[in-house]
Amino acid sequence: MAAPRRVVELSLGSDDLTRLESIARSRTEPAIRVERGRIFLACHADPSSVAVGERIGVMRHTVGRCVRRAERFGVMAALDDSPRPGKAPSITPDARAWLVSLACQKAKDLGYPHELWTTRLLARHAREHAPMAGYPCMANIVQGTVCKILARHQVRPHKVRYYLERRDGAFETKMAEVLCVYREVALLRESQDDSRVAIISYDEKPGIQAIGSTAPDLPPQPGSHPTFARDHEYKRHGTLSLLAGIDLLTGQVHASIEDRHRSREFVGLLKKPDAAYPADTAIKVILDNHSAHISKETKAWADSQPEGRFSFVFTPKHGSWLNLVEGFFSKMARSMLRHIRAASKAGLKARLLAYLDDINRDPVIHRWTYKIAEAA
Repeated sequence: MAAPRRVVELSLGSDDLTRLESIARSRTEPAIRVERGRIFLACHADPSSVAVGERIGVMRHTVGRCVRRAERFGVMAALDDSPRPGKAPSITPDARAWLVSLACQKAKDLGYPHELWTTRLLARHAREHAPMAGYPCMANIVQGTVCKILARHQVRPHKVRYYLERRDGAFETKMAEVLCVYREVALLRESQDDSRVAIISYDEKPGIQAIGSTAPDLPPQPGSHPTFARDHEYKRHGTLSLLAGIDLLTGQVHASIEDRHRSREFVGLLKKPDAAYPADTAIKVILDNHSAHISKETKAWADSQPEGRFSFVFTPKHGSWLNLVEGFFSKMARSMLRHIRAASKAGLKARLLAYLDDINRDPVIHRWTYKIAEAA
């Protein structure tokens, strides 16, 4: 007569139940932990290994092994495999450190034409030079082992992450000047002062491409083609530059479309607000340090104007994000210029001017709010 089966009842606290339920529903946990979590939850409700196996979709022997592990090590510890002895590592810690230090150098500095390492190249270099460096354990190292060592030390020598070095020593001072102008705009708007002041945020958007289609676009078809279909080929007709300045008090856009954006085009754009505002209005322009903005031609024209008519506030180097007009350009790129096609530069220019006219019919006032309270 067979001995009766010993039924093991798992003792689970409320915290363990909560964690197991989270693991059993997880889509990011390893599959083995999810399966064992479901087994333990099912055993807590019904300790029959046969019933649990049918419910989870595993053999009853699997359920029994999991329950015995939980009884021996604890439920949460039984979710993971026990460590196995395995083979002793043949690559010494010193050799690993040598490989990591090698990966932190550039491949070109060691005589290779490559700028950066590839893991295959790094493995080949290690095989050739490790014995001479005193690490014979790396004489047969392969690419996969190199990847594992680098991953363990979180080193990715084949990738580049860009950063921007601050090259303007007066960055903070210039930023404060720009923020002070935005603070002035906010005060003028709050007081509704009708003073003779105009503050314009100006920049250029060069390289707007006039790209023409080689075949007509196909419209969406309900139930068949949900989007427009466009031929992959296209024709380039050249580029245009948008020169634009936004009045931060009214939202009015002063703009021109040019083939280039030299000093003469910039001066031509300045003549637009000069003609738009009364002669006694002081026009303050926020702009970057483009060569056209500080050229002799631009300075000569500005000096020829009445005193106090134009004044320039320059953003610091690599600080064009401080200029509010960049938000206008971003919105334009994400809406009007997105997927645009034009049969010619003239056609593109006409559409750009139509967009600007539409903006000026209902101007949007751009406001700077980030850290404006800190501007003195």
